Amino acid sequence: MSDLTNLPNIGKIMEKRLAAVGINDVESLRKIGSKEAFIKLRMLEGDTCFSSLCGLEGAVQGIRWHNLNAKTKEDLKKFFDSFK
Repeated sequence: MSDLTNLPNIGKIMEKRLAAVGINDVESLRKIGSKEAFIKLRMLEGDTCFSSLCGLEGAVQGIRWHNLNAKTKEDLKKFFDSFK
């Protein structure tokens, strides 16, 4: 389908989810960023989780989401909590 699955944290299901919101390749994901991609997914699906947000950020950075630094995870958590 695209090269998104070459990124860490992006499997075939996430690739399809991203395609549904118009993000079809690595360049598009990196350009839009994890937070904007998350917003698009959340608007479409309504229940996009924190792990998905972390996975997207890890993909943008080229690392497994488990390896995001603490400051980044804290920032993402605050961002995620603003949707509750």
